[in-house]
Amino acid sequence: MKVNSQTVSLLSLGLLVGCAAFAATPEEAYLHTCRKDAGVPVPISVVAPAVGPEYAGSKVDVEFTVDQTGTPANLSVKSTVEGELASAVLTAVKQWKFKPAERNGLPVATKVVLPVKVVDPFASETFAAN
Repeated sequence: MKVNSQTVSLLSLGLLVGCAAFAATPEEAYLHTCRKDAGVPVPISVVAPAVGPEYAGSKVDVEFTVDQTGTPANLSVKSTVEGELASAVLTAVKQWKFKPAERNGLPVATKVVLPVKVVDPFASETFAAN
């Protein structure tokens, strides 16, 4: 796999738009269930966007590069969404940290697309899916 020239599609992240009583936070649930394939940046710290319940069901495709230090860079929204939602998602994803992809045992920058799905915290949907 040519890591620098291919776009890696990360997992969908279902984000809560309120509080609910669960054993783990939605962020912890996502970290626990996300794919950890070789050559793919693995999220190690995530932040959910602060959005209102009016955005439940919305999906935002975010494209960015995970650099060699695991920091998201060059973020852009690739889907057509309201500006407030796009801004909230970008602000949240900028705060994420990743274990960078590796090639020959060395960390490499990798371009990724992350579909973020905002869900109603009281619906039966899962927080994250592979």
